[in-house]
Amino acid sequence: MPPKAHQEQTIAVPIEFSGVGLHSGAPVILKILPAPAGSGIVFRRTDLDNFEIPAIGRNVAKVSYATSLMRQGVLISTTEHLLSALVGLGVDNVILELDNLELPILDGSALPYVEAIQRVGIRQQRRKREYIRILEPVEVHEGEKFIGVYPGEGYSIEYEIDFPSPIGRQQTRVDLATEMYSSEIAPARTFGYQADEAKLRDMGLIRGAGPENAIIIGKDGPVNGQLRMDDEYVRHKVLDLIGDLALAGRRIEGRVVAVRAGHAMHTALVSKLMKDRSTWELTHIHVKEAAKAVATDLGAAALASI
Repeated sequence: MPPKAHQEQTIAVPIEFSGVGLHSGAPVILKILPAPAGSGIVFRRTDLDNFEIPAIGRNVAKVSYATSLMRQGVLISTTEHLLSALVGLGVDNVILELDNLELPILDGSALPYVEAIQRVGIRQQRRKREYIRILEPVEVHEGEKFIGVYPGEGYSIEYEIDFPSPIGRQQTRVDLATEMYSSEIAPARTFGYQADEAKLRDMGLIRGAGPENAIIIGKDGPVNGQLRMDDEYVRHKVLDLIGDLALAGRRIEGRVVAVRAGHAMHTALVSKLMKDRSTWELTHIHVKEAAKAVATDLGAAALASI
């Protein structure tokens, strides 16, 4: 029998959040609404006549300390944490309504989104999910910084960071096929150096940042509590990467490697991938699922021959 395809999914019922934007400091109400199969992830500015911006690569605007989308001059900022949560939980179709330009930072991680979605439940839809299966390597280089995506089973990510003390060098490898996103990636919070605060605020950034929604790093480590995990810094970079690569429009089937990358390089990889259609194909099944189905069929055939 053919391998069973994964189906697209949406959330069971609407969810509402309120908070402030990390960089704007502006109050915002965000609603996550169920959406029909095949519609993808779409942002909607309710304060601007319900103007919609699909979460896809061609709508990427500016990318520096966060990933922003723009369409016809309408902006939506700091999208990466929510997009990461949706990919991590396998949610394909939702409408994301907000009444301001920036998503709420909440606690600085993706965990509040994950917990809320798990609380209301995920509803399977009839349409088969499509994956972007990587066929050829695609790489982006910038000095010592690097990111690439390669053929591989499942969706694995290897990330290395190298920041000034006290963070230093950290590495991690995760495989989203193991369903470990909720416990090992989602809780990792955004972070920044206490010494950079004045400079960033002068640039019009982190106006909504505080000890309740970011790891604030002093000379010897966090000044506002303990880390949730020893390598929380690099795990947050993985969280960001998953959210940024969601802008490819479908979940990736392949292996991603990043060294000292960031939002700009993450989205540059999406752009390069989308421009070269020969490097990937659309498929309805995971390689692992296909192999499992073949093994099942071979086992059934062996039993039938006894």
